[in-house]
Amino acid sequence: MFETLQDRLGSILNGLTGRGALSEADVSAALREVRRALLEADVALEVVRSFTDAVREKAVGAEILKSIKPGQMVVKLVHDELISMLGSEGVSIDLNAAAPVVIMMVGLQGSGKTTTSGKIAHRLKTRDKKKVLMASLDTRRPAAQEQLRQLGVQAGIDTLPVIAGQSPTDIASRAVQAAKLGGHDVVILDTAGRTHIDEPLMIEMAEIKRKSNPHEILLVADALTGQDAVNLARNFDDRVGITGLVLTRMDGDGRGGAALSMRAVTGKPIKLIGVGEKMGELEEFHPRRVADRILGMGDIVSLVEKAAENIDAEKAAAMAAKMAKGKFDLNDLADQLGQMQKMGGMGGIMGMMPGMAGMKDKMSAAGLDDKLFGRQIAIINSMTKAERANPDMLKHSRKKRIAAGSGTDASDINKLLKMHRQMADMMKMMGGKKGGGMMKQMMGGLAGKMGLGGLGGGMGGMPDLSKMDPKQLEALAKQAEAAGIKPGSMPGLGGGGLPGLGGGRLPGLGGLPGLPGLPKKK
Repeated sequence: MFETLQDRLGSILNGLTGRGALSEADVSAALREVRRALLEADVALEVVRSFTDAVREKAVGAEILKSIKPGQMVVKLVHDELISMLGSEGVSIDLNAAAPVVIMMVGLQGSGKTTTSGKIAHRLKTRDKKKVLMASLDTRRPAAQEQLRQLGVQAGIDTLPVIAGQSPTDIASRAVQAAKLGGHDVVILDTAGRTHIDEPLMIEMAEIKRKSNPHEILLVADALTGQDAVNLARNFDDRVGITGLVLTRMDGDGRGGAALSMRAVTGKPIKLIGVGEKMGELEEFHPRRVADRILGMGDIVSLVEKAAENIDAEKAAAMAAKMAKGKFDLNDLADQLGQMQKMGGMGGIMGMMPGMAGMKDKMSAAGLDDKLFGRQIAIINSMTKAERANPDMLKHSRKKRIAAGSGTDASDINKLLKMHRQMADMMKMMGGKKGGGMMKQMMGGLAGKMGLGGLGGGMGGMPDLSKMDPKQLEALAKQAEAAGIKPGSMPGLGGGGLPGLGGGRLPGLGGLPGLPGLPKKK
């Protein structure tokens, strides 16, 4: 979503950080470029003006610390102002009210209200263990009520039975009553939309609000809307009074201006963002993390959270045990590639790693994208169990059969086998006796640097990141920074990567040495 803005701001601010001293003219020139970058990203003009004015005011009066170059100070000010514009803290859906808590979904037609209603219900059921009732108030769009019912069936969530001929306000009253009788914790009202804002729509929304007394009114807006999103948010806020925003299609290739503008104009927090079509692809919006990502600083906290959600703990433990014995077969490789895909693929992971955002284009140019992983998984799936457990069996005739089954050719299979061989060798080094438990030593050193004590037996001293809440993870990230492990300059990395994995290599993948198509260092 923010790639273009990230590239533009990155090049502007990199030009500042390398210089020893900055004049007021240098700051003005840089801010002029920042202003242009924001306008090109579809950020509203009034928001851009207030943003650049705030940065200029702070930059001119800023006291430059001796340990920080002036250019770095400007980057910090842009970063802080970006966080301020997006809303200093992440705000989740407020359920602190008498049950049933009514959540009213509003927005234009096609913005994704019905799908988002299903996603929120699924999130509340699985994460917060709430009993949810969904009701469709959209009597105009054909099959709108049936669509919500199908989503309910798919996610195992109750939906209000449809009674033909009822008005939206009557359905809202019936939904609240049914939720009280059914012992539901939350009731989600999916209201009707229009192709544009009109008076009858606003009157209907105000009447539904009066009848159902919602605790949350969430405006669902398409992140690809651009400048018009500001008028949309302002109109709904003035007439209905929204409590928060949900942005859909944040995984699209839009310029991201709506996300930056709507929060600044309405003063209402962005609570959730839709990052895909599936039911689980809804995330909380964290301003600081998004600002970090826009400025290419990475987002390790989100990466760890994503890993905790998607990585099977039992499989990970079994993998660690195999690694300790120096074993790594093609089944393990397929598991690793599958887990990467769940975490957003190569692009998603790279975007969250400090100093690695710029690597995405180079990797795509080298043919190293998520399609490659899909092909590699297809190759492994076309093998027999015996072949996956013992790749040395794969002679010419077997490779020919696998290539036909996976829609690839022998060269793709050879590249995969070469990659597997290199990874297996690394596993032996990291887990075997010869290396004296290189993985254990490496993690021990990192834990010491972060003030987490020695590792003792195995990895006992490292905290279990999957069991930490976001605040603890944020604290750990700050602790790491204080220990000198800064984004893009972690120790022993040769510039941006994970400790001990030799540069820009990925966690849990043994460093992915010699991936096909990647240019080798000279």
